[in-house]
Amino acid sequence: MPSDSDVSRRLGRRAAVRVGRVLVAAAVAATILPAVASAEIIELGQTTTQAVPSCPAKPCLAVSRTTGYQAKIGPTRGIFTATKGGRIVAWSVTLGAPTDKQIKFFNTTLGGAPSAGITVFKPAEHLFGTITAQSPVVDLTPYLGETVQFPLERSVPIKKNQTVALSVPTWAPALAIGFGTDTSWRASRARDQCDDTASQTAIDTLGTVTRFMCLYKTARLTYSVTIVTNPHPPSKKKPATDVAKQRRAKRRITEPKRKKS
Repeated sequence: MPSDSDVSRRLGRRAAVRVGRVLVAAAVAATILPAVASAEIIELGQTTTQAVPSCPAKPCLAVSRTTGYQAKIGPTRGIFTATKGGRIVAWSVTLGAPTDKQIKFFNTTLGGAPSAGITVFKPAEHLFGTITAQSPVVDLTPYLGETVQFPLERSVPIKKNQTVALSVPTWAPALAIGFGTDTSWRASRARDQCDDTASQTAIDTLGTVTRFMCLYKTARLTYSVTIVTNPHPPSKKKPATDVAKQRRAKRRITEPKRKKS
């Protein structure tokens, strides 16, 4: 009759073989299952505290007839610069609620009902920017006094290090004021036209090269954008093709080590 120690050794070997087979099966399965290539969702322009547009308070200030982007919020720059390439799938804006009298004034002096869209540009030195993509312009009248998100029927392409601006061909109550001088936004106006907020400077043509010469301090544009990044391809691992190596590896796993007596 085999001793208890002999039985234990046999059971140990069988258990080791079973574990080894499981490990081999898991390794084979890992080579068969496809790796996941994940995309990310990035929000540009969102901060911990939401900026409140100035309207209907006095002064009720609006972004008017220009293309602009937030240059700084406190010490932070590049708030609207994409850290990865992808597609813009939606954009949001928080709108003030002007009074009927204020709405009539803006509509009369700034070319019509409130409207806006987003513009992507490739920044260059000396405040130049080349327009690379745009969304459709939306009528904002039904959304005054609300925060609204516009999903894009056709997503807008954006590359790493490109910037997203707000384009306003008429006017939009999307301007918050009362911040420190380290908070500022820029507009696509000439240096000598920074006080001219009625002339049309909104960019509406792809490929246009413009300059964002006008800097407006103590104010924030109240928009943001949602980007789905391009998925990263999974890391490529060289498949094992050497059958002899596979067999040796399997033998090392499945065969229990024998202790010297």
